[in-house]
Amino acid sequence: MFQKILTALDKSEISRHVFEEALALAKANGASLLLLHVLSVDEEDNPLVAGRNSWNYDPKAICAAVESFQKHWQEYEQQGLELLRSRTAQATAAGVRAEFTQNLGGPGACICAVARAWGADLIVVGRRRLSVWRELVPGSVSSYVLHHAPCTVMAVQYPVKKNIPTLRPQPLKLLS
Repeated sequence: MFQKILTALDKSEISRHVFEEALALAKANGASLLLLHVLSVDEEDNPLVAGRNSWNYDPKAICAAVESFQKHWQEYEQQGLELLRSRTAQATAAGVRAEFTQNLGGPGACICAVARAWGADLIVVGRRRLSVWRELVPGSVSSYVLHHAPCTVMAVQYPVKKNIPTLRPQPLKLLS
């Protein structure tokens, strides 16, 4: 039976599904939730990725770029907090004790560190159905967490789209 469930969220499509799975588990077990968003260079809309360009060592351009970065970083942080507040309100409305935190760092290491510090007995993370090769290449957050977590880990698969036609096997024709 789980009592403390850490749920790692981001702004991806699978994040909503991860939250719903964690919420259902928390309700079924009478557990509390800690919702975590990691401010990371791995997230697509972070200002570090968006702000990379060549400044040609022009001091005015560098100052403008730094000011722009600071503005975008504040927006990035605020979007993460809004996501966490919204999900926390949903959990509370469903009768689940929930709190949130937003940390800076590498997602895998940060998730494991927060789980350890909070005393989580379950971590719920998303898994984007990467190929076996991509799972082995450093950078898979779910793979890192599975191998370094201080507790049980549940990796939620990205939901399969339902209206995808499937190939039906054809009967074999025997040669006579």
